[in-house]
Amino acid sequence: MLARYILRRLLQFIPLLVAISVIIFVIIQLPPGDYLTTYIVQMKNSGTDVDQSYIINLTRQYGLDQPAHIQYFYWISNIITKLDFGRSFQWQQPVSQILAERLPATIGIALLSLVVTWGLAIPIGIYSATHQYSLGDYFFIFLGFIGLAVPGFLLALAAVYIIFTSTGVSLTGLFSPEYVNAAWSWAKFVNMLPRLGLVVGIIGLSQTAGLIRQMRAMLLDELQKQYVITARAKGLEEKKLLWKYPIRLAVNPMVSTIGWVLPGLISGEMVVSIVLSMPTMGPIVRRALISQDMYLAGSFLLIVSTLTVFGTLLSDIALAVIDPRIRFGGVAE
Repeated sequence: MLARYILRRLLQFIPLLVAISVIIFVIIQLPPGDYLTTYIVQMKNSGTDVDQSYIINLTRQYGLDQPAHIQYFYWISNIITKLDFGRSFQWQQPVSQILAERLPATIGIALLSLVVTWGLAIPIGIYSATHQYSLGDYFFIFLGFIGLAVPGFLLALAAVYIIFTSTGVSLTGLFSPEYVNAAWSWAKFVNMLPRLGLVVGIIGLSQTAGLIRQMRAMLLDELQKQYVITARAKGLEEKKLLWKYPIRLAVNPMVSTIGWVLPGLISGEMVVSIVLSMPTMGPIVRRALISQDMYLAGSFLLIVSTLTVFGTLLSDIALAVIDPRIRFGGVAE
């Protein structure tokens, strides 16, 4: 039954991925002109002669003189058949090479932020629900409002400024200048930790705040149900009651958030990494979008969208495993 459910969900995601790839390509094509147009304007503004043979070769090589649907077919067919994401016009490198250098750090930071987010949100949400209207509950509610209201880039700017003015240390980048090109060592690892902690904390704050509020609301709803009242009336120990029934049911909706939390963390990492000058995909994608480097920008957006789809699939599978009502199509009320 579970295998059939997973197969059905996989088949449903195939047309979704096709539609996503088309939408991404259309969005990238919406601004007037293309990379070559932007390149020619930049060269003329700088007073540099434009190499017409270079322009003609690029146009023929990537089919930029072809209709948009031909360009899309060329792009997506190379990805499917050859895992060839094209060539970055701006960096003059294969897109796959740029992704291999930058994407693992982006995903790694996002996954670490996800672990920290869940590790903080679930116990804090449980505490707030079981200590409703206490001083701690009000504190975490206030912290949640701050996390949801203040943009990540503003927190990053404020943190860097406060740390620099108070200690004289700049925490931009993943390493200090003397460790950037150095071989891995214990000293380099220790040097990385405060910078990594800063970016993970800033990225995870808004997601943690949202999940705390969700966990608190779901657990409060469960604690008002009849089975909890009955269990308390029969003298069941409070701690055993909480962990055996309400918390398990309150966590179910949290599992369903995997599909949008992980891409949200990746997009948050991109914005924060631009401010903190991190060696991840953020600064690269920003420059690709500005210069209309369509293969690089489109490939990254496609990968993030694919992660969203598969994150949703993982959350669906996890829900089906922990909640039989999902895989058996629900129960009658």
